[in-house]
Amino acid sequence: MLGYTYQTEQEAINARQQCADYKGLPVPNGTSIYWVDYSYSQSDNFYYIIYDEGVEVLLGEPITFKITIPEMIWKNYYF
Repeated sequence: MLGYTYQTEQEAINARQQCADYKGLPVPNGTSIYWVDYSYSQSDNFYYIIYDEGVEVLLGEPITFKITIPEMIWKNYYF
């Protein structure tokens, strides 16, 4: 996965807000609140934001990282 990792939720929240502020979000009567959002990988114990074109201006160069998806989640999908 390409993006950004954070050790604390507050760091992820700050990065998300930085991106929203840069884009002028939220817009009155708009549907988008944030440009990007963060997720938490419980198995890996870190927060992350998936890369979106343009955020490197604010967040720096993205990194490649892996997240662990628990087996029970995979069992709910049919391929």
